Amino acid sequence: MATQWTFKCGQVFSVFLICLCALTSRAKSEAQEVPQSCATHHLAPLIPFTVIGTYPHDPRAFTQGLVFFDGFLYESTGLNGRSSLRKVALKTGCVLKEYDLPDQYFAEGLALWGGSLIQLTWKSGKAFQYGLKSFAIEREFRYPGEGWGLTDDKKRLIMSNGSSKISFIDPKTFAVERVTPVLDGGRPVRLLNELEYIKGEIFANVWHDDSIAVISPKSGEVTGWLDFSALRSRLPPSAMDLNGIAYDPKDDRIFITGKLWPLLFEIKLSKRTAPSAPPPAANRPKRSGQLPKTRCPLLSTLSSVRHSSRSDLW
Repeated sequence: MATQWTFKCGQVFSVFLICLCALTSRAKSEAQEVPQSCATHHLAPLIPFTVIGTYPHDPRAFTQGLVFFDGFLYESTGLNGRSSLRKVALKTGCVLKEYDLPDQYFAEGLALWGGSLIQLTWKSGKAFQYGLKSFAIEREFRYPGEGWGLTDDKKRLIMSNGSSKISFIDPKTFAVERVTPVLDGGRPVRLLNELEYIKGEIFANVWHDDSIAVISPKSGEVTGWLDFSALRSRLPPSAMDLNGIAYDPKDDRIFITGKLWPLLFEIKLSKRTAPSAPPPAANRPKRSGQLPKTRCPLLSTLSSVRHSSRSDLW
């Protein structure tokens, strides 16, 4: 597999950054509480948060994985023929280093492990391990089924495959150690996508949902939801799924973005109250097999595209 390098910074973003300079300059001074108006189909409580920073993001990046380390973002972008591994400057969104995958691979989740980056692929059943500084491929791993999201808990890798289950994986062999169903009040949470491990919990994007599920890694129970539907007012119609979560443990910062989003948001979670007990089964909403009515723009189209190829949505 030939390694291809691309070092690019100002050209692609010059016009884009001019348009966003005013927004970026006041990222820290205009903290704004985001209203919670969606996620009517969720049972666990909503977690309030505040947007405290906004940064440029490549609007051509089909984001599938996101990692923050040592002041930089590392990003996995998807689509056959456009998949890449990138090192990105946080404040400018400039791509500082890029490795382009061969056309047959659709890149997916990304995690940092032991000084290396591990990147999944969607249907190829293959993961690549790269040197953090060189982006040179160090190892390849095989796994059954599809690869979607990837993170770690400092002991094991944690992987999603688009189902309602997460797998805990030995990072040395990629062998599955255990599989945990993810439930929201007893209901499976399907289409789990990009993952990030933050302060002992798993934050998970859900395909075609403008919300992030916060999951207990021990029980698989969803303890809360973050609703980002209000951010749609800041994004162009071309912005697709919310997908991409990164955490800066040094400064306790959370970053989120999405596929073809021109912006990356820094958020701060509000203090959470103790979760109440889930409602009795008799009082839970009946499952009719159809999605509930919602104001989420992506969820409203889910029933018509859920059986489509993910690349068809491009």
